[in-house]
Amino acid sequence: MKNLPNALTLLRLLAVVPVAILLLRPEPEARLAALALYVAACLSDALDGLLARRLGAVSTLGRMLDPIADKVLIAGLAMLLAAHGAAPLLPAMAIVLREVLVSGLREHLGERGVLVPVSGLARWKTALQMVALGCLLPGAAGFAMGEAWPLAAHALFWLAALVTVATGWGYLKAAIAGRARPCS
Repeated sequence: MKNLPNALTLLRLLAVVPVAILLLRPEPEARLAALALYVAACLSDALDGLLARRLGAVSTLGRMLDPIADKVLIAGLAMLLAAHGAAPLLPAMAIVLREVLVSGLREHLGERGVLVPVSGLARWKTALQMVALGCLLPGAAGFAMGEAWPLAAHALFWLAALVTVATGWGYLKAAIAGRARPCS
């Protein structure tokens, strides 16, 4: 049971490939399966952390893999949707660039023994990204959702990108100002 949280994280990481393949299929059933698999992957993000804490199975591997799985799922799907015209390109690129830059910043500071703790807003940012992408998926899957749905989904995606950029800027400012804390 103690390996279950890490197994869920690995499954979320691996889910990106079948989600992408299913989304690219022309059959509505395949695209519906992509949506269901994406939702399950997103739910696993909350579940793996909850289980790790409840089972006393918080691990170094899990702490490393969890944000990687989130970033691969979000960035991969954002770029796939943007490439197929189902998501606006600019917010998709902003999300991907922020994730890469913050990961690089963390790595750079980590080599110097400095921790950049995850902010509360950054946790909400991930949830907002997942929800926004989930709202874009029905349109990408070819389901008629009415006129208001795509507008709301695009607005939510833009909001997710703005929060994403804001949290990235916050991390950069904290690192420059020396407010990141030394590793103990």
